[in-house]
Amino acid sequence: MNIGFDLDGVFIDKPPFIPKWGIELLYRERSKSLSYRFPGKPEQLLRKLSHKRMFRPLIKKNIDVIINPKRQNKHAFFLISARFSFLQKETENLLSSHRLKELFDATWFNVSNMQPHLFKENVIKKLTIHRYVDDDLELLMFLSNCYAHIKFFWLNKKKKKVLAKNLFAIQNLSDVFR
Repeated sequence: MNIGFDLDGVFIDKPPFIPKWGIELLYRERSKSLSYRFPGKPEQLLRKLSHKRMFRPLIKKNIDVIINPKRQNKHAFFLISARFSFLQKETENLLSSHRLKELFDATWFNVSNMQPHLFKENVIKKLTIHRYVDDDLELLMFLSNCYAHIKFFWLNKKKKKVLAKNLFAIQNLSDVFR
């Protein structure tokens, strides 16, 4: 089975003391449709700073969940991050310093600066992903409408529930393997 994972909010935590709504305010366009902002130079510098290892700790419990199936070669794991190209160096440094790259069969990054949901849609199709995990509910709702045959998992701290026929809210990454 091919399983895709987002990076931020799944394996790398968000910066401390910044609420999720604050991050979404910086990342999303203020429109009714799903759209993400490409930041100007000052904001790019701020984001680069916030992507240093000391501000982006591992979510160890999630890494521990995928280590055993990976060792047993039961599944192919793909890291699919829609971070824009200006964060490429910071992302590579985080993956190296946290030794994350070895957990995945391949890593895919948005170096062409596509809209994140469109980038992930393309990669999921290209890799024939069977299950995909992310913490961005709006993005997952978009993807679940594009691919009815794929199971999508919204990793969140809220109660487990079914959101759509192929979109599930989960609290623990281990639920992806059930």
